[in-house]
Amino acid sequence: MERARQLYPGFRALVSVAILALTGCGDFFVPPDNSGGGGGGTGTARVYVANATTGSISGFTIGTDKLTAVPNSPVSLGFAPLAVVVSPNNAYLYVASSSSISVYAINSDGSLTAKQNGAVISVASLDISPDGQWLFGLDRNQNALDEFKIDTSSGGITPFATPGYDALTGTILPAAVKVSPLGNLVFCALGTGGERVFTLDTTSGSLSYSQGLALGVSTTSDNALAVDSTGSYLYVARSGTNGGLAVYTIGAGGALNSIAGSPFAAGERPSSVTLDKTGKYIYVANRTDSTVSGYSIGTGSALTAISGSPFGSGQQVNALGIDPGGKYLLAGANNGGPDLSMYGFDATTAGKLNLSTSIATDTDPAGVTAIAVTH
Repeated sequence: MERARQLYPGFRALVSVAILALTGCGDFFVPPDNSGGGGGGTGTARVYVANATTGSISGFTIGTDKLTAVPNSPVSLGFAPLAVVVSPNNAYLYVASSSSISVYAINSDGSLTAKQNGAVISVASLDISPDGQWLFGLDRNQNALDEFKIDTSSGGITPFATPGYDALTGTILPAAVKVSPLGNLVFCALGTGGERVFTLDTTSGSLSYSQGLALGVSTTSDNALAVDSTGSYLYVARSGTNGGLAVYTIGAGGALNSIAGSPFAAGERPSSVTLDKTGKYIYVANRTDSTVSGYSIGTGSALTAISGSPFGSGQQVNALGIDPGGKYLLAGANNGGPDLSMYGFDATTAGKLNLSTSIATDTDPAGVTAIAVTH
């Protein structure tokens, strides 16, 4: 992290062809086979996995209790991917590293074609507004949220704004950025630095800093975020002192207020959080424990542990996602054994996870840092 801070020159410039200069390693540019690219919006469920140790991206089609590698997977990048996100129309995959954001067209068969329209910048996390117009990256080199305008016809990104934030307490360690499903708010998790909230005008792209949430305890870190489909509750995967799964109501302008009983107990070092498609259940990846905690969501978003929780997973599980059909939970593990696990939901015990299949995403352990599931 410190080395990246020292190398970063300040305000970045977009270099639409600079990604080419970063890709001198063999297989970065996948041979085109998509008759133009951007054909991913076929309704086929897929998951893409960022493998930092092997410097690759793997893609899998999600079938009935099975995962099938897409053509040309894994794709060698020549760098370690830190974050991935799929555009709302499933046409593009954005991949962040310590020095760039790269853009890939998702072909109709799920394979990837590299596009020369990324940006030279270092971000820790990525998310896209629900309308597909705005890409957000949590800057690793300065206390700022990087916003890019997305060209929906090409997937290209252009720098738009870089609103900053100050330290409230603790040390700012960029961890996660999340756009509300309503598109009106952007939340930033900053490790021991707590949260920052921005209001978003999706028509103009205007961001306005709204407020911050200080943790008040230097040994506490906020690592991942989820927002319910109504934009009413924020869920925070929190580690350290007073750790667990924290739940906040979201008020006007993104005002956050903790609900009674929050944070709810989880395992060691909660590192990812995701809601199921019904909005009735929520899951947390506990990295140190190599487990996934599951909860049913009650009145006022109070949480109750699901029977059988926590559920075993790969070593250092740190990334979660739900397939678009709502049938499976995907879990990536940084130390492998396996790299990627897929769970179905128990027919008898509501919300309980049953392992359906697992797979190595590259040479195991591939060093999974993030996963992105199509919509």
